[in-house]
Amino acid sequence: MPANLLRPGRAASRYPRTPRRSGRAGRRPAAVRFGGWLSRNRRLAVALLLCAAAAITVHQLTPAPVHTVTALAAARDLPAGSAMAASDLAHVQVPPDMMAAGFLDEENELAGKQLAAPLRKGQLLTDAQLLGPGLLAGTPPGSAAVPLRMADPSSIQLVSPGQLVNVVLTAANGFDQQAPSEVLAASVPVLWTSGKGGQSGQWLGTAETDGLIVVAASAEQAARLAGASTQGKLFFVLVGP
Repeated sequence: MPANLLRPGRAASRYPRTPRRSGRAGRRPAAVRFGGWLSRNRRLAVALLLCAAAAITVHQLTPAPVHTVTALAAARDLPAGSAMAASDLAHVQVPPDMMAAGFLDEENELAGKQLAAPLRKGQLLTDAQLLGPGLLAGTPPGSAAVPLRMADPSSIQLVSPGQLVNVVLTAANGFDQQAPSEVLAASVPVLWTSGKGGQSGQWLGTAETDGLIVVAASAEQAARLAGASTQGKLFFVLVGP
């Protein structure tokens, strides 16, 4: 029988049958597919890249969360000599590097203590701002805080904490006794004065503060100043740094 004769139930084909490729072998490479997608969606790709760049920029510019600690600050403007109460204090959060030695964070450390200098609202509290040993912060080692009673109490209004003074002793009584004045301590800093709102406090231990000032003195100066008011009258002279 001739080869080109039709078989029953099947049509003859004019062209030879080509074998089909498997599905996996017919797929294009991934790089080619991605390139095709990219060429069709250029605007979307640009938008995605811009969003990623913006997110990275925001992340780099956003500061990391800062760890804070609790400190005590003045809740209002406070004059020198104020006796501290709970209503005068406010708890604030500050970075740890702002908490130097001497900063106070417990209310019971301040209850009833007396300010040696005025405070502005929001100013952090330290032991150097209270009557007590903290007043000597920053002074040379061996310094002592010496209270002195001036012969002229009204002159206290002219001096403020931080100013330098010469402490002068005169033994003259103004009548028949004439004696040269003697400088007992030169250029000593004033730590506290009763004329700037000072009142009796725990540190001074006396209610008789009229005419008192407290100065920081070296050991030698403190020895001369101790009890000097019993030898004559004490005065101060303001001097420059």
